Parts: sequence; C-alpha cells; structure tokens
Amino acid sequence: MKVHHLNCGTMVPLGGSLIQPKKESRSGPAHMVCHVLLIETEAGLVLVDSGMGLADIAQPNKRLGAAAAKMLRPRLDPAETALRQIESLGFKASDLRHILLTHLDLDHAGGIADFPQARIHVLADEYAATPAGNKLVEKPRYRNIQWQHGPHWELHNPAGEPWFGFPCVRELPGLPPEILMVPLAGHTRGHAAIAVDAGERWLMHAGDAYFHHNELDAHGPGCPVGLRIFQNLLAIDNSQRLSNQKRLQTLAADHGENVAIFSAHDPWELAQYN
Repeated sequence: MKVHHLNCGTMVPLGGSLIQPKKESRSGPAHMVCHVLLIETEAGLVLVDSGMGLADIAQPNKRLGAAAAKMLRPRLDPAETALRQIESLGFKASDLRHILLTHLDLDHAGGIADFPQARIHVLADEYAATPAGNKLVEKPRYRNIQWQHGPHWELHNPAGEPWFGFPCVRELPGLPPEILMVPLAGHTRGHAAIAVDAGERWLMHAGDAYFHHNELDAHGPGCPVGLRIFQNLLAIDNSQRLSNQKRLQTLAADHGENVAIFSAHDPWELAQYN
C-alpha cells in the first residue's frame, strides 16, 4: 500500500512560543497542522482523519464555531483540504471509499462532508458521545453540522488479537487487514489511533493522544507549557490520557524500529515524511 502524508489544515493558534518553541518555528509563526494519511489500497483510497473540509474553509464561524475559529485561526486554504489534494494526485472524490477517524473533534472530522459516498469508521464510544455532550468540554468540540449530510457510519468495538500489547479492532469491513483501529481513550471518550502496516514498519497515527514529539520520550524535555495546558483542559479523562501516553512511550522505546508513531498536529513530525 502506498501512503501519502498530508496537511489538511494549517492552524496558527494563539499562544506563539507557548505551543511551539522558537527553534521549531524558524520558517514562520508558531503553527499546528492536521496530519492526515491517504492510503492507496486495492479496495480504493482510504483516509486516516480528514482535517478541515471545503465547507469549513468557506464558513469557519458556522462550521467550526466562532470561538474555535478565533482560537485556532485556521489558514482557510482550499488547497489544503483532502479533496483538493486527492484531486491534485489525479484521483476523484469517488475513489475514496473509507475514512477512519481518530475521533470526531471539529479539526479531524470536517473533511468527511467532501466525500459523501465514503464509509466513516469510528469507535462506537466516540459516536455515542456526540449527541450527549454532557460535559462542558464536549459541547464545543463536536460540530453536528459537519455530518449533517448523513454519512455511512461504521461503528466499532475493540475485538481480536492485541497489537503490540494494545487492544485493537482487527476486522474493519471493506478494509485490508493491514489497517487497524487501536483504542486510546482519554482525549475523548472514544479516541483511537490508526495503525497501518506500510511494509518496512508500521505507521501509527496517534491522533490527539499527545501533541508534541517530545512527549514520546519519557526522559525528554516534555511538552511546551501551552500545549500541556491545552491537553489537560480538553481531556475528557486526563488520567486515562496520561496512562495511554505512557504506553505510547513504552511502545516507542521498545519497538521504535518496528512502529513509527506520530500525532495529528505536530508540524515537526509531519516534516519527517515530506
């Protein structure tokens, strides 16, 4: 399978060096990305996360919410959407058959509206959280307008043999067995990572299980203070989030030669693949 690493939404949030040290932002202002995978499979194209879509770019206050748009300050470039990047590679929107979402936060799920024919895979616990929103931190993050087109949902529960000690979903309908969904709750109720067997080693898209590459090193400098505060505030279960971060650190330390781990918003990590 051929894997493309895309940025489907540049954000220049408030906070500057509190979220990205100056030595990491020499090419411009501190920023974050929406790291998305496009996978070419025999069953058609597959997206891992979807970033922001064309409608989000056209109507950010309505689709993302005025508060989120003001805080995240997305670049609003249609060329960054998954649809336009897929077209630039010579494919059509209809070639995309499946989208696997790490979770349903507004900066991960907005692009699904550009592919109404695709099947949207998400953990059942995550989908169940969207209408409930019984905690203050949940209400702003889920934007039902992003899936008002009536997607073809595929809801999953962990089942099958574990993967490097993690429980996982091993049978995803219509997808090759080399693509797995790995539950990593904490950031949201049904947050997941997506693991892809890329041949030489596995790729693990960890979504928002962490935000900065330093967090994968248990003995490293750690996360910039702004991102650390941001993660703590957004976590639906912070103790579970931190527990899963420790598991990722162990995975990176023990199996780094077999598994390449990256998160959704770290521009440094994305640059390692482009």
